[in-house]
Amino acid sequence: MQVAGGRYIKVDIQREKAARYGLNIADVQQVVATAIGGMNVTQTIEGLERYPVNLRYPQDLRNSPEQLALLPIVTGTGQRIALADVANVYVEDGPPAIKSENARLNGWTFVDIDGVDIGSYVKEAMVVVADQVDLPAGYSLNWSGQYEYMLRAKAKLTYVVPLTLAIIIVLLYFNFRSFAEVAIIMGTLPLAMVGSIWLMYLLGYNFSVAVGVGFIALAGVAVEIGVIMLVYLNQAYHHMVEECEKKGVEPRLNTLRHAVLHGAGLRVRPVMMTAAAIIAGLLPIMYGTGTGSEVMSRIAAPMVGGMIGAVILTLLVLPATYLLWKRSKVNVS
Repeated sequence: MQVAGGRYIKVDIQREKAARYGLNIADVQQVVATAIGGMNVTQTIEGLERYPVNLRYPQDLRNSPEQLALLPIVTGTGQRIALADVANVYVEDGPPAIKSENARLNGWTFVDIDGVDIGSYVKEAMVVVADQVDLPAGYSLNWSGQYEYMLRAKAKLTYVVPLTLAIIIVLLYFNFRSFAEVAIIMGTLPLAMVGSIWLMYLLGYNFSVAVGVGFIALAGVAVEIGVIMLVYLNQAYHHMVEECEKKGVEPRLNTLRHAVLHGAGLRVRPVMMTAAAIIAGLLPIMYGTGTGSEVMSRIAAPMVGGMIGAVILTLLVLPATYLLWKRSKVNVS
């Protein structure tokens, strides 16, 4: 942690001394500004381009406080004096730049952290600062930088995530026209997140905005795979019911179990191919080291780990949940 600072050459004009030579503050300041900063005296024209011509004292006359103290000043009576005769020239420590925010001067303290997420660090630092730092009257303390960006992103995620889930639920209902089937997919969706959490733990990733985006993307892909599986399970179930009606027999639990296994078996290859393609495509991003890899790897990690959980969810949990739901409509004897 460090507070950046700078060293400034300060010209402290002595009013009484300047008045003895018939000079005021503006006269001395104009000489200093012209000698050090320079003055635009004309401009040169190069075709359609125009460049200002700046005139100021040579560098060897202004590269140190001692040299600046010898700057000549011509008074109104034609007398030649040095800057040191009417001002004190010295070096003073100060901020790297004069900054203001909310119409108040401010200084910045830069903090580099390692091995902890910025949210946890700031939360603990706030407690320590509040206990050990007594701010004088008129002073205030604010936490900014990446922490401020994190708060803004967190505020957006508080309504983006529920909105995303709401859109998924609405689309599922429009597709199945059944709250029970929507509940099956949404109820088993958290299991797809288990693989993401474990992979993030193994990689040492903390929760961030990028990780949140990865979870949102994973939710969409996991629901998509679940929809494909549920569609085939419904087709297998309706086909079983039709066959039983043709034969004039009542559907039994064993028949339902075979229908579920048949419908789920038809989706093993597509589900595995989808998961393998996503994982293979995201692994280079997750282990990349180029520019922006810190963000991209945290977006890819939840999806890579989550796809493993999504495969188990789709091939095992979803058919089992479907079987438990439909068994009440068949003869279990």
